[in-house]
Amino acid sequence: MKITIISGSHRQNSQSTKIAKAMQSALDALPQCDESYLFDLADNPLPLWDEGIWNGDAKWQALLGPISEQLASSDAFIVIAPEWHGMAPAGLKNFFLMWGKGELAHKPALIVTVSSADGGSYPVAELRMSSYKNNRICFLPEHLIVRNVESVFNDDDKDNNPSAQPYFDDRLDYCLKQLLTYGEAFKQIRASDAVSLETYGSGM
Repeated sequence: MKITIISGSHRQNSQSTKIAKAMQSALDALPQCDESYLFDLADNPLPLWDEGIWNGDAKWQALLGPISEQLASSDAFIVIAPEWHGMAPAGLKNFFLMWGKGELAHKPALIVTVSSADGGSYPVAELRMSSYKNNRICFLPEHLIVRNVESVFNDDDKDNNPSAQPYFDDRLDYCLKQLLTYGEAFKQIRASDAVSLETYGSGM
């Protein structure tokens, strides 16, 4: 099974990237995960959406084609969103506008949000409310909020909070195993005749 991790911060050296790399390491240790791919918006900033995507603009095709192939070949996703001013970052919301040809459709995704303090809940609600409609990504009922993120998932274990890190390790393991189980089950959904983007290209 192939899992794609989307790091939604467009800041360089972000805590979201740190969490993404930690999750990739945890995924790679699980036997159900054959391959993982990390798409980091800090390294791959996307221009704002415009109608050239719909019109087959060569510029957009060259930019999005390689990413589209990675997403289309993925079985499930992890979406990492820092909380900026109580919102998901603009670059991450822009990302979800790009994929309307089934790259994300009917595939499970785990929402992971990041906060330097005790926040992190607002991006969960925002992503669940407004980022799935036309691309048809399916967010798990489970999500993970990494609060006080500077004190966990650091390379040097001495920099980690000794009471918080074991909790997050266990919670992450639980979430990843759930995601992989959903990923296997959703293959049957995509293979069925119950889903068709050709019949209804846009959600209601």
